[in-house]
Amino acid sequence: MLSAMADQLPVPGPPRAAVATLRLSERRTGDFDWDGEAGQPLGFPGLYAGVVWRRAVAYMVDVIVIGGAVVTLWTLATVIGTLSFGLLSPLVTPAVALAPLAYHTVFAGSDWAATPGMRLFNLQARTVTGERLSYAHAALWTIAFYVTVGLTSWLVLIVALFNMRRRTLHDFLCGVLVLNARRPSGVPQRV
Repeated sequence: MLSAMADQLPVPGPPRAAVATLRLSERRTGDFDWDGEAGQPLGFPGLYAGVVWRRAVAYMVDVIVIGGAVVTLWTLATVIGTLSFGLLSPLVTPAVALAPLAYHTVFAGSDWAATPGMRLFNLQARTVTGERLSYAHAALWTIAFYVTVGLTSWLVLIVALFNMRRRTLHDFLCGVLVLNARRPSGVPQRV
């Protein structure tokens, strides 16, 4: 009788917030979801498998989309500038310069937590605790990207090759992880 009562007593352990627990989403899509800090790559290879190369190609897709948006914006601004006899022309440069910032902020801060290029390659941006980025956090992350890349001529991105979670400098500065949105086929959920 005493042993049955002892089995029902709660076992003390670390607080729930301090323990990282990964689980697959209940929607059965293979989406990753977690509480606490994200798992380490050795324990959860599905989170980080192939992230570096897919992230680079996803950015190239985003550059093409942004380029198309900038060309369209520039054309509209030229027409509007001509119709206003040049009065609105000074607004063209700031609008074109803010297009990449707006693009990354709106998409990374959305419910998808990914730009169209990232979604195409099954990537997501999350905070280190697993939450989706707010629009302010996404804007800060985007600004940090353009500043660090501009100051180091893309060399700062090499940082991703020397850490297990494949984070770049702007990811470290902003507390962001870019990881797989769904577990790639053939990669175990947990080792």
